[in-house]
Amino acid sequence: MALEIPFIAALNHLLEGEPWARERLVAFAGAVVELAAAPLPSLRVRIDDAGLAASAPASAPPTLTVSLRAGGLDWSGDERLAQALRELARNLRWDVEEDLSKLTGDVLARRLAQAGRDLAAWQRDAARRTAESFADYFAQENRLLVARPELEALAHAREALQQRLDELEKRARALE
Repeated sequence: MALEIPFIAALNHLLEGEPWARERLVAFAGAVVELAAAPLPSLRVRIDDAGLAASAPASAPPTLTVSLRAGGLDWSGDERLAQALRELARNLRWDVEEDLSKLTGDVLARRLAQAGRDLAAWQRDAARRTAESFADYFAQENRLLVARPELEALAHAREALQQRLDELEKRARALE
């Protein structure tokens, strides 16, 4: 219950900004979606008549259960509802800059949003560089991995050796 209210509020905030999304969900009014991600408690959300999210009674059986597993999401229940929710997940976007502008003004909101994007890009770049450094260390210094050019050279040498062996085998058969 502690996560349910903020989750529903955030979801409704997104839905209120996108009339097409609410229209898509109105067809499923009354449906109950259960979101399960162990070890967290399950969240149960009911779709209301306006296409918004509402708290679902504990006694209401879920129309669709979405479970977070190691391999991704497991959708079980109403396939039409599952497809609609997958479409929403792909297309609903939070306009952070617009929401920030209501609190801070347009200029500061733009700068804060850009700072957030820059920070995310820096983190992706740092992660990429760190991975490359580890790969380089294990290939060059530790010799635990083989560098791509070295592996390609080894593959070419193997192919050349195989061709020579095939030719030698043909000659041996011809001599017999």
